[in-house]
Amino acid sequence: MKNNILITSAGQRVALVKEFQETLTRFFSDGKVYTTDMNPKLAPAAYVSDGCFEVPRCTSEDYIESLLTICLGNGIGLIVPTIDTELSILSANKEIFAKQGISVSVSDYEFVMMCRDKRNTGDFFEKHSIRVPRPIDKNHPTFPLFAKPYDGSLSTNLHYIKKSEELTEELMNDPKLLFMEYIDKEVYKEYTVDMYYGRDHRVKCIVPRERIKIRAGEINKGLTEKEPLMEYLYERLETIEGCVGCICIQVFLNRQSGDVVGIEINPRFGGGYPQTYAAGGNYPEYLIREFFRDEEIEYFDGWKDHLLMLRYDDAIYV
Repeated sequence: MKNNILITSAGQRVALVKEFQETLTRFFSDGKVYTTDMNPKLAPAAYVSDGCFEVPRCTSEDYIESLLTICLGNGIGLIVPTIDTELSILSANKEIFAKQGISVSVSDYEFVMMCRDKRNTGDFFEKHSIRVPRPIDKNHPTFPLFAKPYDGSLSTNLHYIKKSEELTEELMNDPKLLFMEYIDKEVYKEYTVDMYYGRDHRVKCIVPRERIKIRAGEINKGLTEKEPLMEYLYERLETIEGCVGCICIQVFLNRQSGDVVGIEINPRFGGGYPQTYAAGGNYPEYLIREFFRDEEIEYFDGWKDHLLMLRYDDAIYV
């Protein structure tokens, strides 16, 4: 039986690895959670996993073959990717693994590529009756405005532009930047929403987390909140064609007016997922039940409301 799990590009995701270990051993006492990294010696998650394998960069021609060899040699039945750059590659090659009885927790290729290009993500939100920031003509701008790359991640290359002098020639000539309405964080609260979609592409759990404080693009202090986003998103995103597993959606909410603004979708486990796990949104369990035990997952909203997360740094000594 292939009841082991492989978390790829594990890096610093120590909590995620531990959560998969805790959950997997409840179902299979001898189950192992392995990891991969380009440099296992410098990956903290490598030391808490049941074994870490060195792999080439995910854009390498040898990446898929290397991953498949690891899976076949270690009884792995489920792959869980964690970074944006590997999603399209693994999604495009899901059938190679499926033929060997190995599932990949990644959405269909078309959905992944839509999420990676924020121009198409805006169309997706609007199609599902979720407002997006109003586009700004950079040649005839109104201030303040916001600019971000259409394929960015980890909160890099973001620009809050308050006046014309800050709209530099370099920004104007950057072909990747999208210019849009600035969403005032004094008026709107920012949320990440962890959502789990079953093999039937229907949502099974929705956990909104207010991003009280952000550090290096990841939530540092957060609060789970059921209302009003849980019901709002269930009504609009109950089913998403091609969507499977954990995704995280970024939105802004104006609590006074009720206005919700969709920002982006990351079709993977987000860095703040451990808060959802602590609240009772056990997505590793859903994956194990669906892909190892062939069970149907029912919609669940019984997780802990108003659970506060306060993150701090820790270290591993080798």
